[in-house]
Amino acid sequence: MRPNVILILADDMGFADIGCLGSEIRTPNIDAMAAGGTLLSAMYNCARCCPTRAALLTGLYPHRAGIGHMGANLGGAAYQGYLRDDCATIAEVLRADGYRTLMSGKWHVGGDYADGRDADIWQPGDPTHPTPLQRGFERFYGMVDGAGSFFEPHFLMQDDRRIHITADRYHFTDAVSRKACEMIADSADSAAGDAPFFLYLAYTAPHWPLHAWPEDIAAYDGTYDKGWDAVRRARHEEMLGRGILQQPWDISPRDPQAPPWQAQGNRDWEAQRMAVYAAMISQMDRGIGQVLETLRAGGQEDNTLILFLSDNGGCAEFMAEDGWAQTYPTQLRDGRPAMLGNRPDLRPGGAETFMSYDLPWANVSNAPFRLFKHWVHEGGISTPLIAQWPARFGGPRIAHAPCHVVDILPTILAATGASYPGELGGQALQDLDGESLLGLLAGGDWSREQPILWEHEGNAAVRLGPWKLVCRHSRDWELYNMEEDRTELSDLRGRHKPLEDEMIARHAAWCREIGVRDWAELEQSFLTYYNMTSQH
Repeated sequence: MRPNVILILADDMGFADIGCLGSEIRTPNIDAMAAGGTLLSAMYNCARCCPTRAALLTGLYPHRAGIGHMGANLGGAAYQGYLRDDCATIAEVLRADGYRTLMSGKWHVGGDYADGRDADIWQPGDPTHPTPLQRGFERFYGMVDGAGSFFEPHFLMQDDRRIHITADRYHFTDAVSRKACEMIADSADSAAGDAPFFLYLAYTAPHWPLHAWPEDIAAYDGTYDKGWDAVRRARHEEMLGRGILQQPWDISPRDPQAPPWQAQGNRDWEAQRMAVYAAMISQMDRGIGQVLETLRAGGQEDNTLILFLSDNGGCAEFMAEDGWAQTYPTQLRDGRPAMLGNRPDLRPGGAETFMSYDLPWANVSNAPFRLFKHWVHEGGISTPLIAQWPARFGGPRIAHAPCHVVDILPTILAATGASYPGELGGQALQDLDGESLLGLLAGGDWSREQPILWEHEGNAAVRLGPWKLVCRHSRDWELYNMEEDRTELSDLRGRHKPLEDEMIARHAAWCREIGVRDWAELEQSFLTYYNMTSQH
């Protein structure tokens, strides 16, 4: 019997943010999946939400899927900002093979919606703004853009129509979980109830803004009063004690831009911000528990493959009061103003606020690694992947082989027996970049045949076996042995010249092949684009 498949994606959640990775954040349902399945400790994403989602859904590197940067159309097929016609999504492939295809959550691979304040000018469904229903999904509930208020998301769709919130008590995370459960139940009750389903459950939690229910926040009162230094150390010590890491690597130093906790002003407010962030993850975990219970009630849990991961590392973005956050709605339905920005005079978490948790706490999320979302050092690209499929493999099992989100589609093909088509709608499809991980998840020996490569905003990297070559835009390359030093503390550049030359050459050839453009040129195009859209 072919399995159901559920692909769960968290948004801006760091490597160390769930309980089974050593976090103090309570995630019992995710932890239970890890205890009964496989944890991949070296799964990699693409450092940013849009590129990761494009690669995850298509099995192609982001540029080959059309989203080499974000949703803005910067010109050319690699940077058009929406999924290309010469790629196929998991939904398109599985639907052609008889699967029901369901999605609840965040889309963000269908073009840019730059002016978040005026949803009436948005055009979902036009040729440059494909919706999930145009890319293989039969059912959709969620947002087509990338972020927004959890209490009052400014643009929601159900299937192919825009909807408005009317409920007095609403939170997007809860709604996404509830709709996912409804879709699973409806699928079992439909005329095609014997058909397996694929569900893409794409949360926006814990992406900013910091929005959670008061009772969930209260559960973390006092938890973060000891500050980011102590919490970060504690998480690393838990990882070492549980044997989660491949080696007992040293933790990277506190980021240079993060002050010591004792030197930080507004410590009560800082602790509250992290409490809201933790509450958002616990709320997501509760929703995942509801999905698991729906499967159990329908007798479907044993033959459902569930994959859980995050789209990038923790996010260090500061929510400036006078910055680009002003593109989001500034008034609530009841007329109250939404106060944008990281303001210590406001208690974080409520609908009237719009805050982020900022760099020092993101440094905690990414422990023991360094740097953040958008960089391709380990803190920006590392996520645990948790896989559960009781009928095929048990656990707990930890595997350390390096993997990438492009491997997800081939893995699902192997699990379902579906074949990847040569063409879609008369358009020839590109060959997949990923490799199936099914054998690794089931406990077999597995090693990647091809290197893993990255480019985002000029930040670049190559992972070849145990070696990683990495650089920040316009800076020198660095070389690390990932098996000995995954926290990237000892730069070996210059000591392995033939290897370095080979890896640099491979990266350059890959960039030429997939259409990578110079970030200095693209950045100006990006800024010009947003200046133009902000004037509309």
